[in-house]
Amino acid sequence: MTMNRRDFSLTAAASIGLLPLAATGVHAQSKPPKAGTDYIVLGKRAPVDTPAGKVEVVEFFSYNCPHCAAFEPRLESWIKTLPADVVFKRIPVPFVGNDTEVKQRLYYTLEAMGKVDAFQMKLFQAIHQQRQPLFGDAAILAWAEKQPDLDGKKFADVFKSFSVAGKAKRATQLTSDYQVAGVPALGVAGRWYVDGDTAGSLDRALEVVGLLVAEARKG
Repeated sequence: MTMNRRDFSLTAAASIGLLPLAATGVHAQSKPPKAGTDYIVLGKRAPVDTPAGKVEVVEFFSYNCPHCAAFEPRLESWIKTLPADVVFKRIPVPFVGNDTEVKQRLYYTLEAMGKVDAFQMKLFQAIHQQRQPLFGDAAILAWAEKQPDLDGKKFADVFKSFSVAGKAKRATQLTSDYQVAGVPALGVAGRWYVDGDTAGSLDRALEVVGLLVAEARKG
């Protein structure tokens, strides 16, 4: 249900392929969430980048993670149900594979170009279903050139930019601030951390996040 950073093998992940959603351990549960069991209260608050009156929810993920790929359709459906005062962000983590910084820059390039929604699921499918070897700068740039909905030259310029490199560094720092143990995982308001292992399933994790959002509104 969660790809732990300590036991990930990129070779193993490549052999797994795109897991069906059932393989992530997603199922309905109904128990009140408890701090320290269903979610973790951060000892030191992580920084947030949202205006007053908004609640920040972040997903920690990796394109190399088969569990993230399996979770993506469920996550995208859930995002559409979020209330107006919730600001959702994705954070690509600095683990899972040996080209993590490249994958971080890939995400932030798509974000800068306003293309995340169009390509998030396509990238997971390319890596985990189609088994495309999208590892390293050259492979990513070649992939971008082939996409009809992407300006390959603009993509390359943004991909190599200082601003995207800076965002990758900030993502690495935020991953550390939240003490992310594996992916997919979720953080709420810089205060709480939850994943499929703590909550018992990824669906339950989303339910817990909803309750923590309500708690965050109280201040």
